[in-house]
Amino acid sequence: MREPVRARAGLAALTLLSGVAVLVTMVPAEAMTSSVDRATALFVVRDRAIDESSGLARRQRLFVTTNDSGDTGRLFVLNRRGRTVGVTHWSDRSLDTEALAPAGRRSVWVGDIGDNRQSRTSISINRVSVGRGQRDVRPRTYRLAYPGGAADAETLIRNPATGRLYVATKSPGGGILYAVPRRPSRARVNVLRRVGPVLATATDGTFLPGGRFLVVRSYSRAALYRWPSLTPLGSFSLPGQQQGEGIAAGRHGVLFLCSEGVRQPVLRMLLPTGLRRAVEAATPGV
Repeated sequence: MREPVRARAGLAALTLLSGVAVLVTMVPAEAMTSSVDRATALFVVRDRAIDESSGLARRQRLFVTTNDSGDTGRLFVLNRRGRTVGVTHWSDRSLDTEALAPAGRRSVWVGDIGDNRQSRTSISINRVSVGRGQRDVRPRTYRLAYPGGAADAETLIRNPATGRLYVATKSPGGGILYAVPRRPSRARVNVLRRVGPVLATATDGTFLPGGRFLVVRSYSRAALYRWPSLTPLGSFSLPGQQQGEGIAAGRHGVLFLCSEGVRQPVLRMLLPTGLRRAVEAATPGV
């Protein structure tokens, strides 16, 4: 979703992470520090066609992203040098693509869920196969509707333990997490089920490995929730980005962040120490 652009953050900008000054620097991937006080640029997105990155999903050692409203339905597969190694075209026209979620070894879920004017009678999620090289595919599409009427959303999340999908709405007054039916139908509109409140102005979210903790981000902050109670465990500042709209999770409390804008870095950071310890205590080895 294109909104007024925040002050551009350079690759050597100071920001705050849980009250601690954070230096965002470009360093080789093999030299990444594990310190919670440091966020690093894993790579810079080199493809100038990626100018409104609005979702991020990990596929083994590759990343998948998509532009939001205004582009055709296409997905970009990036390696860890920031180079595009695959482009998948899944639609000639999407209404407002805003989010991605993992969907298996060779697929991602694409959320055509944006609705700034809150005028859509239904939104859609699409299971799309992705990989290296150029490809044109036909997705599996499922239509969804909110129980209380239209809402704007930029967050599509999949629980890795159960495979269940969730949509979080975006609202200055506070977002709401909704569950997609466990077995959605392709023949009719599927009504979402309200789960509970989450971070306001949510731009993306991800489950941590194991599916017992959920992270929801906004442009400048993120919040960690215990699952399935949706109990908030704490929130924390994110590194400065031009317009941060994507997040994906790795092991051991690692988060990856992407941003709108041309040639923006994908950042790697750790959960703050206290939250990371809570996660590790509940899910050893994750």
